[in-house]
Amino acid sequence: MTIIIQLKTMDHIKKRFEEKARVQVAELKKLVAEHADKKIGEVTIGSVLSGMKGTVSLLTDTSKLDPDEGIRFRGYSIPELQKLLPKAQPEGEPLPEGLFYLMLLGELPGKADVDFLSKEWSARAELPDYVYKLIDAFPVQTRPMVQFSSAILSMASDSRFMSAYLDGLGKQDHWDSTYEDVMDLIARLPRIAAYIYRRTYHDSKHIDPDNSLDWAANLAHMMGFDNYEVHRLLRLYMFLHADHEGGNVSAHTTHLVGSALSNPYYAYGAGMTGLAGPLHGFANQEVIRWMFNMIEEIGPACEDKDKIRKYVMKTLEEGKVIPGYGHAVLRKTDPRFTAQLEFGRKYLPDDPWLITMTCLYEVVPEVLGSISKIKNPWPNVDAGSGVLLLHYGIKEFDFYTVLFGVSRALGVLSQLLWDRAYGLPIERPTSQPLEWFKKQAGM
Repeated sequence: MTIIIQLKTMDHIKKRFEEKARVQVAELKKLVAEHADKKIGEVTIGSVLSGMKGTVSLLTDTSKLDPDEGIRFRGYSIPELQKLLPKAQPEGEPLPEGLFYLMLLGELPGKADVDFLSKEWSARAELPDYVYKLIDAFPVQTRPMVQFSSAILSMASDSRFMSAYLDGLGKQDHWDSTYEDVMDLIARLPRIAAYIYRRTYHDSKHIDPDNSLDWAANLAHMMGFDNYEVHRLLRLYMFLHADHEGGNVSAHTTHLVGSALSNPYYAYGAGMTGLAGPLHGFANQEVIRWMFNMIEEIGPACEDKDKIRKYVMKTLEEGKVIPGYGHAVLRKTDPRFTAQLEFGRKYLPDDPWLITMTCLYEVVPEVLGSISKIKNPWPNVDAGSGVLLLHYGIKEFDFYTVLFGVSRALGVLSQLLWDRAYGLPIERPTSQPLEWFKKQAGM
């Protein structure tokens, strides 16, 4: 099997990855061999017991989250990539295929590279029949993320990596069959997501794919949205939600499970169960529900901003958070929120939900900033994504996290490929009971 994989004609992106990986793997080996004892930080009791926030403990190449500058993909900011990445139209949004290429290879793609990925993913997108049967076996009211995660895990039986591994694949070649799994998996996700959407909310009236469309636009089409602006919105959505460095739950979980040499379907499926949590990807649903409840109680929000202030304080006094505001790392307005706000002001300036979102942006940071323990009162990506989806008729809040999950595959799976190329070991930090921490503190 190993020989067959090596002799198989590589596409130019896979070949380019192999060339880059050889160089960087050599650099990693040299780094470990010569500098393994160099200290890069200090772990405190507080850093451990606060969820390891800010503690360097992972190798992630695809993106880096700076507290003051926001997310950078391979060194490029969101505004820079909005100008530099290929687009379907000159004035449009970056194509997610281009961001995947950048995260995978560390270099900006040309339009031909992006077109290749669109066609390659389209050619790999057909789902096995058993995936449809599995989804259809769930009660129709089953949460979309349950259906989505289960469909992903079911495809593990098709894993090319696992087949090659069982045939004796050498460690140095783990990345090769992993690449094939990653490309297959990313290609299939829009089909899975759209099938769940039409089954759950539209009486299983499914729509065939349009292979002339790019990856994100085809997802919109199969969901039933052929409005040109919806295509643009989903391109933007998939671009903005693709990655957020390695320490967030979905990325870290994918890495952790992958470090056990679990196949990409297992690793990514595990990451999606983390994404479904209220403190992660589920938050975009919570934002819309919170806004609905606020308007129901105080009326049109922008008529009296003092009412917004009082409602925000009431939420906090009830021991709840303001969904869509604050971030574990960021200390400024999330650039992903800014990009969505700009899209909204361009295409739906009179939308009442966008107006409400803008008013909240003016009031909530002021209220949260007055509370000393809150270090980041600014909006994150979740504060805006649901408003844009809602405007275009994607009003099924429970499905928003599935869309988030489709996008997040681009980042976590490109990094999983680097994990395999580097041959990173299984992740296994040590732990201690509470009494040990008390003893360290002299309690």
